[in-house]
Amino acid sequence: MQAEAKQVGSWEEADPEQVHRGILPIASLGPLALNIALVIRFWGQWSVVLGVVGILVGNTLLHVLAIEWTARRFSRAAAESVRTLNNVVGISLAGVLTHWSPLVWAVVPYNMVWFYGMDRWVYPRMAFYLVAMNAVALSTGSSVELALAFDLFGISAFLVSQKRAELLRLMLGNAHRQRVELEKAHQEVQQMHQRALERERLSSLGMLAAGVAHEINNPMSFVTSNVNSMLRDMKDEPHLSELMKEYRDDVLPATLDGIKRVNSIVADLRRFARGDPEAHVAFDFDAEVQTALRIAQGQLGHVRVEKELSGVGTVVGRPRQIVQVLVNLLVNAGQATAPGGLVRVTTNRDSHWIFVQVRDTGSGMSEETKRHLFEPFFTTKPEGQGTGLGLSVVHGIVRSHGGRIEVESELGRGTCFTLRLPLVPPLLEYEPSSDGGMRRRPA
Repeated sequence: MQAEAKQVGSWEEADPEQVHRGILPIASLGPLALNIALVIRFWGQWSVVLGVVGILVGNTLLHVLAIEWTARRFSRAAAESVRTLNNVVGISLAGVLTHWSPLVWAVVPYNMVWFYGMDRWVYPRMAFYLVAMNAVALSTGSSVELALAFDLFGISAFLVSQKRAELLRLMLGNAHRQRVELEKAHQEVQQMHQRALERERLSSLGMLAAGVAHEINNPMSFVTSNVNSMLRDMKDEPHLSELMKEYRDDVLPATLDGIKRVNSIVADLRRFARGDPEAHVAFDFDAEVQTALRIAQGQLGHVRVEKELSGVGTVVGRPRQIVQVLVNLLVNAGQATAPGGLVRVTTNRDSHWIFVQVRDTGSGMSEETKRHLFEPFFTTKPEGQGTGLGLSVVHGIVRSHGGRIEVESELGRGTCFTLRLPLVPPLLEYEPSSDGGMRRRPA
């Protein structure tokens, strides 16, 4: 297959002038052979022999000097017009000199086979060549029968050569299309392979994260239990020093708050890293936003984070996927924002839709970047720091929930992603309830 592609490429990329120079030595063999035959035929008639040789040398020099100069200076079409006129003059002189020997007439159809060029002037050049040859030949003593025979032979040869040229163009066109399709298929295979590698890598990272979270969860359970027991025992102890009272009233409660936060992060990480299929369920949307903020906080430590959660309430969807969407947007916002910048998350709803905005004061994006933003494997991050899959996955998840994602951005002025998600994804038998939750639609 690679050999075929290489061969097709050589046909398509061939320089017309190189093709012409490659054909020229072969095309010159016919006139040379006919001139040798003329010399042999008229051997002893030295004036004729010298004349034929002189015409051959003159035509060759004119071709090398004038015709090739015309091709370089103007175009191959102009050079072919000069060559046609040169052939008319040379053959006419040889015909008059040999009283229109059939060997001279044989050159006429031979030249018609080698009419170069695929420009619009090829047929007019052929017509001029044939009319001029016949006019000179018939006016200088050639027989009509001989002229007609070689004219018909030359026209047939010309039409056959043109047909073969058309077939060759068609074959090259088909080869070019096949090459384009092959390259496209090759790119698609490479993309599929890359996606498979990324999925395998992400799956492995998810399993690793779930394992690490599980290992952390076990000792944290002991720590939580022990601190709770210690705090409970200290509360039951009536006689404590001032230092112990400070531990009982301030230090241990703050420690428990920190432990609860660690446990929440571990639980979020375990749930986020699970790779099993997720069904549509009812869930607290703002709680999942809080989960995403906790998971992404490592990428947001250098910026100020503001959140305005308006109590969206219970919705239906795939909560782990929603967290994945929000984590991607928050991480991108953190990476695009300089230290001291702002990342702001807001949520609100109406009777049918949820609206989520993730806004940052980062570097922003150009119009060209925004046009390709959701394409797979498109990334503006340095090599090795991004796969270009994050926002493509985000777009797919949002679309699968029946929603849409919009982006507003300007270079140097930050970026705002707006998610619009339905309270109930399409085709699900749920509807918003009067208390802000969800209920099954009546049959």
